[in-house]
Amino acid sequence: MLQPAPQDSGKSCGVDFEVKAFATDSTDAEEDKIPKKSSVRLLIRKVQHAPLEMGPQPRAEAAWQFFMSDKPLHLAVSLNKEIYFHGEPIPVTVTVTNNTEKTVKKIKAFVEQVANVVLYSSDYYVKPVAMEEAQEKVPPNSTLTKTLTLLPLLANNRERRGIALDGKIKHEDTNLASSTIIKEGIDRTVLGILVSYQIKVKLTVSGFLGELTSSEVATEVPFRLMHPQPEDPGK
Repeated sequence: MLQPAPQDSGKSCGVDFEVKAFATDSTDAEEDKIPKKSSVRLLIRKVQHAPLEMGPQPRAEAAWQFFMSDKPLHLAVSLNKEIYFHGEPIPVTVTVTNNTEKTVKKIKAFVEQVANVVLYSSDYYVKPVAMEEAQEKVPPNSTLTKTLTLLPLLANNRERRGIALDGKIKHEDTNLASSTIIKEGIDRTVLGILVSYQIKVKLTVSGFLGELTSSEVATEVPFRLMHPQPEDPGK
């Protein structure tokens, strides 16, 4: 479901899952013609657990060439694993190799949630749900390696409209939506909202006229945010 703003009213945009049972004396009765008094519905919460095997360690590299600089600015971003669990800190290792004549003034890392609403269209919503900024600058012809720790939590995003959440039952609390796993043969529209996550690292580079001509460059690294497997497989 998509989190409404505090002032919004009415039902939230999302998908509900329910179990329905009914009594009938016909073997070919159509569901939509069953009287309400002859059926019961039970709203359930669908939880998707992380797979047992993780994918490769996420990593991305990018380079940019600037005017009046013979050599490029190089950025490498890496995570220590592909899947993180809800409530688990995410260490992001950033290496900036600045071979230019400019200064990298800011290094920011974000966790971005990407929600693709396939219920009625193909809208994309990209929302930052966590952010950290390095205090160091990277002067010309130098290298910096820094680890920034991000913690994406619903508690820090409760007032933000459009954040995708896992479903909840009645007054139970919930969490940021888990990454969607699409199995082969499944109709995407049945899932309603497809959710993915990425780390974005953004660099602010000085210009010839200071703040007026600063430029920003960025790269992204995908990862998955999910629930761990239950201790007892039978649960």
